[in-house]
Amino acid sequence: MVEGKINEIHSWAAMKPGLAVEPYTYKPRPVGEHDVEIKIKYNGICGSDIHAIKNDWGNSTYPIVTGHEIVGKVITVGEKVMKFKEGDLVGVGGHIHSCLRNDCNACSRDLDPHCSECMFVYGSKYPDGQPTCGGFADAIRVEDNYVHKIPESLDPVYVPPLMCAGLTVFTPMLRKGVKKGDRVGVVGIGGLGHLAIQFASALGAEVVAFSHSSNKREQSLELGASKFVDTSNKDEADTVRRTLNYLFVTSSGESNQYNEYISWMDFEGQIVLLALPKGSMTFHPGEFIQSEVSISGSLIGGTKYADKTLEFAAKHNIHPMIERFPLSKINEALEYVDSGKPRYRVVLESD
Repeated sequence: MVEGKINEIHSWAAMKPGLAVEPYTYKPRPVGEHDVEIKIKYNGICGSDIHAIKNDWGNSTYPIVTGHEIVGKVITVGEKVMKFKEGDLVGVGGHIHSCLRNDCNACSRDLDPHCSECMFVYGSKYPDGQPTCGGFADAIRVEDNYVHKIPESLDPVYVPPLMCAGLTVFTPMLRKGVKKGDRVGVVGIGGLGHLAIQFASALGAEVVAFSHSSNKREQSLELGASKFVDTSNKDEADTVRRTLNYLFVTSSGESNQYNEYISWMDFEGQIVLLALPKGSMTFHPGEFIQSEVSISGSLIGGTKYADKTLEFAAKHNIHPMIERFPLSKINEALEYVDSGKPRYRVVLESD
């Protein structure tokens, strides 16, 4: 074992369901031979953090330290860590361990977030029973396979949302094979959607942005969309029927909207869910037979795709639109995110 430079980690934890967090100090586990100790500088707030703090999914255990869009500098490395050294600027996302074995049904196909040994940065437990703690803190210790070097051309304050929102939208684009000339739709111009437009456009696709509010029209076009559709306007929606090769759904919406989404797709088009709709979806089998459209989903990308996301963002100057808060005002920031007001992601900066 290597002696860490931090004996106590000062964090912000939720002690019960709600929205408030409070100062919480805990003793980190020892620095293992493959661990990297990171002094945190920036951390994004994602909707998943809000859900976990509130226990919306019914599986939160308190106290819980959330935060999974982490950027900081390496201050200690384990004995067998070769990829990183003290002073490196790195990022950490929501996924911090999988077996990565060649005989693993998930990891062997770069689907490591589906591995039976998968651990997330919070809400999971180490083999010794200690809970994992996220990035709303001054430091974190993470296995080196799930630490990612940040390209020099990326301004680090813009990187946290790339570790989750960016990774979430870019991974299925790569896995599904989005390419130049494809017609790609993006539903929901928010934290995920505004990045999806940029990634798809940089891949060479013709991007159609869909929103129920026309006030995002100009911004969507500036981000790289070639067409904007106000979904509340039937005439506008009719102009895209049977035209899309891919549709990435980045907002939850209502489950009955998916029948409309199918009508926008070209034959053999693919709809990919990146957000959970409210309620259950109901379809007549004939809709799939007649359209030959498929519907699938995508979880956050694995370690391979995290590196690809950062490299591609650096090459194509892709960055999120952010609003910044000091970490000391985290409760104010959480309420702001919960209100749905940010355009489009909030980043906390350590004091």
